Amino acid sequence: MTPDDSTMNDAGDADDGTWELRLYVAGTTANGARAFANLKKICEENLAGRYHIEVIDLLENPRLAAGDEIVAVPTLVRKPPTPVRKIIGNLSNTERVLVGLQLRPRAVNQGG
Repeated sequence: MTPDDSTMNDAGDADDGTWELRLYVAGTTANGARAFANLKKICEENLAGRYHIEVIDLLENPRLAAGDEIVAVPTLVRKPPTPVRKIIGNLSNTERVLVGLQLRPRAVNQGG
């Protein structure tokens, strides 16, 4: 995973309602890869075209942990929209992630 691989924003910058998400990981691990895959799926289902994911590898840039007060990895940090929100773990519990991000799931078509 590299920051170039994680850019998923087709909508532009934060001025147009883009969610800025940072996923902190420690190297290329199964847990970090799972967190990225889960986050990408949640974003595509609920924020399609309105998000940007930046993956930060703390093994390569350990000083970046201080800025967002990262104490465990993987950790997801949402900047805009405010307030800043953090979720620790592999993001496999979709409901917990949605609540943690204060994001309402998109309505699913129940009819036929």
